[in-house]
Amino acid sequence: MAIPTLETERLILRGHTRDDFPAYAAMWADPEVTRFISPPLSQEDAWAKFMRVFGHWALTGHGFWSVHEKETGRRVGETGFLSVKRDLVPSLEGLPEVGWAFDRPAQGKGYATEAVRAALAWGEDRFGRTRFACIIAPNNAPSLNVAAKTGFREAVRTTYKGAPTVVLYRDP
Repeated sequence: MAIPTLETERLILRGHTRDDFPAYAAMWADPEVTRFISPPLSQEDAWAKFMRVFGHWALTGHGFWSVHEKETGRRVGETGFLSVKRDLVPSLEGLPEVGWAFDRPAQGKGYATEAVRAALAWGEDRFGRTRFACIIAPNNAPSLNVAAKTGFREAVRTTYKGAPTVVLYRDP
């Protein structure tokens, strides 16, 4: 499957390449980036997560884009769609799940909102008029803000892997 390239005013969203791995691994090793998502990842664990990106596109026809600044070409983060068999109540099975993560120097610049909007526009074409979901830690104010700006609304508070979690939906 050819991964589409998306462009916004300041960003290019494109398929990950092997050359993206050093920046990817550094981002996922940063405790400030991962503090609401997971423990920081070792290079081995980052590689496994990186490989999952390719599997999503190959098996489902959707996945995560590597997000780059147009001006510099620098990788600033990632966003896209997941198909994860989460042990979560309520189940997200069958719903396109949206996710994002951005490197510390890119945070606070509006890049996440800009990139998620582009991904959602693509997703509306790909999935049609459907409900989108995302999960966010309740104390992750920046991501909750991105979710609100992109049309997500809190549906329920639950627990995922022993941690408090907010499930949000974006309805058509």
